[in-house]
Amino acid sequence: MSDSALARLLEHLPGPDTVSQAAVAERAATTLRPAGAFGRLDTVASWLAAWQWSTTPQVEKPAVVVFGADHGVTAEGVSAYPGEVTQAMVAAMEQGVATVTALARQAGAAFSFHNAGVGRPTGNIRVDDAMSPDEFDDAVKVGVDAVENIDADLLVFGEVGIGNTTPAAAVTAAVLGGHPGDWVGPGTGVQGEALANKRRVVVDAVARVGDVAPLEALRRLGGRELAAMAGATVAARHRGIPVLLDGFIATAAVVPLHLACPGALDHVWAGHGSAEPGHERQLDAIGKEPLLMLDLRLGEGSGAVIAIPIVQAACAAVVEVATFEEFGLA
Repeated sequence: MSDSALARLLEHLPGPDTVSQAAVAERAATTLRPAGAFGRLDTVASWLAAWQWSTTPQVEKPAVVVFGADHGVTAEGVSAYPGEVTQAMVAAMEQGVATVTALARQAGAAFSFHNAGVGRPTGNIRVDDAMSPDEFDDAVKVGVDAVENIDADLLVFGEVGIGNTTPAAAVTAAVLGGHPGDWVGPGTGVQGEALANKRRVVVDAVARVGDVAPLEALRRLGGRELAAMAGATVAARHRGIPVLLDGFIATAAVVPLHLACPGALDHVWAGHGSAEPGHERQLDAIGKEPLLMLDLRLGEGSGAVIAIPIVQAACAAVVEVATFEEFGLA
């Protein structure tokens, strides 16, 4: 493992509260319904108990944290939109009129945006590293700082950055293997020759770095918002706050954590399965089964935000429902 700030964060990770996890699982098995009737939702409740370190898991203070950054690889024509559109998307979030802000309000979640690199594009990963070691550490710190004092009991991390499905595909290919082009999808909607060009860019980028350690892949091929999400995810682990994972880009940010430190994502549950090609294989690689499959591919954390009420329902269906013994039916 490298000596980056992210590598140091992965040392001495706190584990789950297995006592609370078992207690909630036992209660779920004896609530006033047939055993197993709530399927995976009972497992969600016991998972949340383990990582909130509580026998009464609940989601009363969900928070959505979005990181934004620009990408030098947009010069290669990998997106249907110019890089300048990122700033417009950020403005919509700050004014509360973006999709993710509307969804956050609906879910009763706090929303915050953090600039990890808007206006400071990364290197063009086809020919250059995305970030220097110091720049990588700085981007990780943006994520850590966003979580350090947040008042939340469940977190969703999202991203905004035109062109970022290209570095996401490159990081995934470098870490998980396979033909790099097979990890490339349409992103903002590129098709035909534009999609073929995007695949060539990713193939070239992955070939440029060669065989590389997981966290180095994130530094050399990723983006500042991906590095921030990785840092935020590990910081959430240290604070005992479970995380709902979003789509392809968010997963690309944390796949290197899983490879660098097995178990680093145990406090993470996949909120949804994206329509972006490759996301299902990413989730398989890190052992995550999504709560929702709705063919979404917006990013911004939006799919995971939609899953927040499901986690809330899972908790309520265990904590607030009587057991057979409590109701005098044992």
